Amino acid sequence: MDNFQKVALVTGGSRGIGEAIVKRLASDGFIVYGTYNSSPEKAEAIAESLRSDGKQVHFKKMDISSDESIRAGIEEIVAESGRIDVLVNNAGITKDTLLMRMTEQDWDDVLNTNLKGAFLCCKAVARPMMSQRAGRIINISSIVGLRGNAGQVNYSSSKAGMIGLTKSLAQELASRNILVNCIAPGYIETDMTDKLNDDQRKAFADKIPLKRAAKPEEVANVVSFFANADSTYVTGQVIAVDGGLAM
Repeated sequence: MDNFQKVALVTGGSRGIGEAIVKRLASDGFIVYGTYNSSPEKAEAIAESLRSDGKQVHFKKMDISSDESIRAGIEEIVAESGRIDVLVNNAGITKDTLLMRMTEQDWDDVLNTNLKGAFLCCKAVARPMMSQRAGRIINISSIVGLRGNAGQVNYSSSKAGMIGLTKSLAQELASRNILVNCIAPGYIETDMTDKLNDDQRKAFADKIPLKRAAKPEEVANVVSFFANADSTYVTGQVIAVDGGLAM
């Protein structure tokens, strides 16, 4: 049994899927650091609520598209906690529109945050994890990275890229006992989907074999599996949490 408390970093941890992951890993006993780029009040409210329940949760402002911001943030976490055991690359943005209307800036912004940001975070945690000879990297892709989606060529490309990043890094880092896996969520109940009307929700659900959206906690459950001891012989895998949509 390990005689230290493990440390997890969840990017984009202040809302939606990221918030659910922060809460689940904190419940699993991790010291959890979440990142945010705006809305510090929301991040601090989550941390305070979890700390009042005895959990060790902290939030740091981090620009996931900036190498300097990422390196400084991760160096700070390692200095404070002495280690980093789990990285969850969850932060992401969308700038949806059809290809003919999509600007180069729309493409660059989404790829820089979603894919380049994941690459930079992986690079920043690789050295401390290699020194520990142990670590877990969990990339949150999307079902559209597997099957595409009209109006999302930038987002779909960034999420497909995360799958290639996962499989290549899994091969590079396996000799140091660093496991790299990927989750591809489908239609998830979030603040964004709350804005849909009943007909729109039904149209989405009708395409899904399980006939419903997932809760963010159902994605967090799979993150927990990858982060904990039950997955010690699993690396380079992509698990779709999509109710069967991509079958």
